[in-house]
Amino acid sequence: MSRDRNNKESRIKLMVKLLALVAFILVFWWLAFAEKDNHLELGVNSDINITPQQIQLIKDIGEWEFLSVSNEELVDTVRKGLFSDDHLVRIYYGTLRLGIDLNKAKKGWIKTQGDSVMVTLPKIGLLDKDFIDEARTKAFYESGRWTAADREALYRKANRQMRAHCLTPENLRCAQDNADQQFRKMLKAMGFNYVSIDFER
Repeated sequence: MSRDRNNKESRIKLMVKLLALVAFILVFWWLAFAEKDNHLELGVNSDINITPQQIQLIKDIGEWEFLSVSNEELVDTVRKGLFSDDHLVRIYYGTLRLGIDLNKAKKGWIKTQGDSVMVTLPKIGLLDKDFIDEARTKAFYESGRWTAADREALYRKANRQMRAHCLTPENLRCAQDNADQQFRKMLKAMGFNYVSIDFER
């Protein structure tokens, strides 16, 4: 009886050892192979995809204003006469809006690679060429007779003066800095960690 019991205990011990060995092999296999597969499935994908539709939506906004400059110009003209001179003096008011027109963006203006995005924006410029508010234009002084063509010439002179006084390198640089900050903020919000922004020359 004791021999049968010993044989039975030996078989049970052998089976326990075999089961432990099988369990060890299974755990080893799972750690060596299955864990790698799980890692690939659960790993973080750092690629951020910006779809053509999203690019088009950004582009469809069209004009983006980044700086507006209000100005007033006192403009005059003199016409020499035989006995006296004629004078026309007017005050013009205008607001020049500086920004970019994304409709002018070139093909491939936005490129992504992983969590990085490279953007090439159109050059900062004047968004609206008709920036003089004619309703606010005031006649400051007028003597003699002036035609519609004379007033149109004075208007064009005021336009040139406003451009010269407002489209300065400092204002253009300020608008460009604002554009850089706003685009950078928008793209970071979309998930990009590295943002490179350049402007066409």
